[in-house]
Amino acid sequence: MYGAMIDSRGAFGGLIQVRKLDDIEFLVKESEVVTGKPGRQFVISGADRIHYRIQWNPSGYQIQRLDAAGNPTSTLYMKPESLDEHSLGDAMREGFLFTHTLTQ
Repeated sequence: MYGAMIDSRGAFGGLIQVRKLDDIEFLVKESEVVTGKPGRQFVISGADRIHYRIQWNPSGYQIQRLDAAGNPTSTLYMKPESLDEHSLGDAMREGFLFTHTLTQ
């Protein structure tokens, strides 16, 4: 169902643009199934290239902001419907939210 909505052909530089909140849930779960690791990394493009790891948990999302080495610097928990209020939601609406394509 979701796979048709996410167009990986639009990927550039190994990145897929995230366009809708529903895509985030699919992308996180896809990564967890394919890699066997929790969560998926997302990046807000721009001068700072801010990286986040989003992981699904029973109460919604665990969102970790990552430093340059990939270590979490902060963690918060959000319901999927509230993600729109986070800077990730802002970046997505403006076309600046991306995730890496998966390699199998």
